[in-house]
Amino acid sequence: MDHVDLDVALDPEATRVKAQLKIRRNPAAEKGAAALALDGEHLVLDAITLDGKPLPERAYDLTETELVIHKVPARPFTLSVETTIDPEANKALQGLYRSRGVFCTQCEAEGFRRITFFPDRPDVLATYTCRIEADRATAPILLANGNPVERGRLKGGRHFAVWHDPHPKPSYLFALVGGDLGRIGSTFKTASGRKVDLNIYVEHGKEERAAWAMDSLKRSMRWDEVRFGREYDLEVFNIVAVSDFNMGAMENKGLNIFNDRLVLASPETATDDAFGRIESVVAHEYFHNWTGNRITCRDWFQLCLKEGLTVYRDQEFSADERSATVQRIQDVRTLRATQFAEDAGPLAHPVRPESYIEINNFYTATVYEKGAELVRMIETILGRDAFRAGMDLYFERHDGCAATIEDFIACFEDASKRDLSHFKLWYSQAGTPELVCSLAYDRHKKSAELKIEQALPPTPGDARKKPLHIPIRVGLIGGNGQEIPLVRDTGEAIEDGVLNLTRRSETFRFVDVPSAPVPSLLRGFSAPVNLTMSLSESDLAFLMAHDRDLFNRWQAANTFATRTLVDMVRRLKKGERATQRATAFARALEAAVSAPDLELAYRAELLKLPSQSDIAREIGRNVDPGLIFRAYRQLTRVVGSTLGAQLEDVYRATRDRGAFSPDAESAGRRALGNVALTLLAARGTAADVERLSDHFFNARNMTEEAHALVLIAGRSGTLREEALARFHDRWKDDHLVIDTWFAAQAQSPLRAALSQVKALTRHPLFSLTTPNKVRALIGAFALQNPVQFHRPDGAGYDFLAAQVLEIDGFNPSIAARLLGAFRAWATLESGRRAAAKKALQRIAKAGSLSRDVTEIVAKMLDQ
Repeated sequence: MDHVDLDVALDPEATRVKAQLKIRRNPAAEKGAAALALDGEHLVLDAITLDGKPLPERAYDLTETELVIHKVPARPFTLSVETTIDPEANKALQGLYRSRGVFCTQCEAEGFRRITFFPDRPDVLATYTCRIEADRATAPILLANGNPVERGRLKGGRHFAVWHDPHPKPSYLFALVGGDLGRIGSTFKTASGRKVDLNIYVEHGKEERAAWAMDSLKRSMRWDEVRFGREYDLEVFNIVAVSDFNMGAMENKGLNIFNDRLVLASPETATDDAFGRIESVVAHEYFHNWTGNRITCRDWFQLCLKEGLTVYRDQEFSADERSATVQRIQDVRTLRATQFAEDAGPLAHPVRPESYIEINNFYTATVYEKGAELVRMIETILGRDAFRAGMDLYFERHDGCAATIEDFIACFEDASKRDLSHFKLWYSQAGTPELVCSLAYDRHKKSAELKIEQALPPTPGDARKKPLHIPIRVGLIGGNGQEIPLVRDTGEAIEDGVLNLTRRSETFRFVDVPSAPVPSLLRGFSAPVNLTMSLSESDLAFLMAHDRDLFNRWQAANTFATRTLVDMVRRLKKGERATQRATAFARALEAAVSAPDLELAYRAELLKLPSQSDIAREIGRNVDPGLIFRAYRQLTRVVGSTLGAQLEDVYRATRDRGAFSPDAESAGRRALGNVALTLLAARGTAADVERLSDHFFNARNMTEEAHALVLIAGRSGTLREEALARFHDRWKDDHLVIDTWFAAQAQSPLRAALSQVKALTRHPLFSLTTPNKVRALIGAFALQNPVQFHRPDGAGYDFLAAQVLEIDGFNPSIAARLLGAFRAWATLESGRRAAAKKALQRIAKAGSLSRDVTEIVAKMLDQ
């Protein structure tokens, strides 16, 4: 496909699309092949010509999903196709649709076939010219990929704009926007001195709330030039924020389309977490310009080649912009909560899957988050300089191509002269490896032996695994708290602390170890694995106080807390007193948090307990979410009480009344204050409740206000009703901020949460066809409220099943994602397990299910 000319006349219910496709036969095509198959869905075919001559109906077959032309020339030819589509009726939000009066597109993965008939696959690259016309009053802004070429007025109050993208791209990167939008603009000077016009288009009246996104974009552009030598390549870069979007954002070449919650931010309307997400997602989509756009993936099985690689890049950007340690902790929290859970259940699949039924189900934590970890492991194995050389070679060798994982790995092998063939197994094997470690010290020989075995649990369709190449960054800490140099028995000094485990079991011997050390393993989380080692609670407390690797200092605290919570659940199940070990953990935590020279954001991470889902995953079988909630609540209360005086001092010290700033230090101060508030509120004294009330009613920014609202929504009483009423009345006219109000009630652990969520589905501000509303209410209940979603009576499961079936009728992608709440159903205790299975079977037996939901529910029941 050499070139695509599109002429799109926008109309809410009858948009006309004229596509002129310049096509030539692939030299590798099968000899004698004459037919041409084009994908197409929800299209009305109006006309079709080949080299200007109309094709009779007998010359082609038209089905609901395909247009097959029986015979096309062997020479290059031009195919012209005219279609009509209905954007207003498109509630699936794929292809061309309208969002609050704005025409916009979402073509990844297979949305372009809803705009025109086309070979809609990622390895078909073409240059594009797009002419758009629309009513001038309702759509004064007309945008497409590439650079602006021409614009003008037409009769009848209409106008047009022409855009040309000189860079070949696949159809999934096509984008178009038409609407009445506000704009903020700026410019960026590239490393070579070119000026790029930057524009962000938003709902009128919200232009000021796009300033942080613009700032994030500029910093992303400069960072990519410095870190990876990548310069932007068009005259303009546009971002458009829309209200209805299935994803977070889309990296279309030169025209990124964003869910508006990932663009709009102000101190009054957005939390620090929202500012951080905007920063990272703006960076992520911009970085796709080279890792996804200039180099795309040959087929959807290679999806991690663009997504995993770009997640790695945005994580590195955030680490450089903020705190590397805090960023790593947050990334690992996300990885364990989403990807490890995926690996442990029926939806487990390799980073490069071997098959799929519905491509929309392919956008998983495994492809994104684990895919990023694989890239990071390559850097760990090779070192930063060799990794950069491999990336440079990748950009040079595959620019303008649709590449594969093999192409990517080969660049690092060629640049470093290292063999990574063993490492490639990570891309084809599903599951989370477990490292079982033991350390033996010989005080006579002053030596230590570290034995590491990798256990590879079975996953669906793959019971027997091959050992992987796993880079493990280690350290040995002496009794004085000092680092012991790592010297192998071969005399080799391990300067970077990285050991490469390549067999199922290996023993690493170290010499010149003056005293029995405490091992610090998997530093910086150097590989996406579970780690098992017999460290005592005193060892963990020691690491919490002395490990120079701050990630592992946090990990020691997290491991201590996890052990404590698991023990508390076990004791509660037996009817025993459950807080015996809680105080020991609280004291160790108190000492760790008091260590000097720690960032405020890092202290906040230390004080956060593992999530209830983390504990459920640790228990693994016969999980009772009710007992986990009780244990979690008790430990929170013990920590709050034990550290009470220190937490009160922390809270007072972090109450900054100066001007709001989203910078890392200020955000860290607010994060620490909010964690202290949470732990103090758990004590439940009159003074604690008064502090919580004051925090909410006198909040000076949304970070404070939203955090307090969630805590208050989890309590019964008049304070709850007053706070919810106040927030609703203040923010009811802001469709983004009011989602916080929905989510706070959906996450409440109160018994009445489900009935309140059901009532809120009928609230005037809620809409089942708006993905953000569904995520804020139904998604928050199912995915972030384990104690009430997993009610023993199964009512939570029944509610979600009903919502999935209704949403599947118009937006299968969102319906399928909600099903993720059931992914661990088989690990529940018998009563809940039976109720969850019944709800899944109800979905499976429903008629006319989408492919999206059919695939997910079938996999969940097949275990």
